[in-house]
Amino acid sequence: MKRALPWSDQVDVISSDESSSSSSSSSLDVEVQVNVGTTNVTIDQPPKELSSEGLLIRRAEVYQEYMKQLPIPTHRGSIIPFTTWMGLGRSIKQLYGQPLHYLTNILLKQWDHLRIGSEDEHSPLDIVIHPCKAEATVWLIEELHRLTSYHHHIAKLWQSDPMHRAFIDSIFPQL
Repeated sequence: MKRALPWSDQVDVISSDESSSSSSSSSLDVEVQVNVGTTNVTIDQPPKELSSEGLLIRRAEVYQEYMKQLPIPTHRGSIIPFTTWMGLGRSIKQLYGQPLHYLTNILLKQWDHLRIGSEDEHSPLDIVIHPCKAEATVWLIEELHRLTSYHHHIAKLWQSDPMHRAFIDSIFPQL
């Protein structure tokens, strides 16, 4: 198949944003040069530039809206044996096929760290607290995080933690 236009014609696109930063409306001037002449075109839409902070806030907003849509399971399948809070979280994710909220994952990690140095540090956690109570606690906290977390707060936490993606689950359930 042959092209309709010959590619020997040279096309240069030069763009410049001549509006000042204090101007409320900006336009983008685009100059198109073809070997037969020059055409100036003005586009009234400003170029879209998002700062890394703005992008992070937007990602946190989309994440929070997604998490709000996920239903909390109402019936429990079985008793889950576990030795750590993070282990319980992993088992819950596998059993119910749902991600846990970023803030829930961080909290489970903190709870595990709180056990360091205690007299029952090396005891399996399901001996210290009944598995049904522990699972109910995780789902209660999860519901609070899904329904009440402010995406700006999540974005600030992500910005301060370069490893935040390690605590964002990649399990996507079927709604």
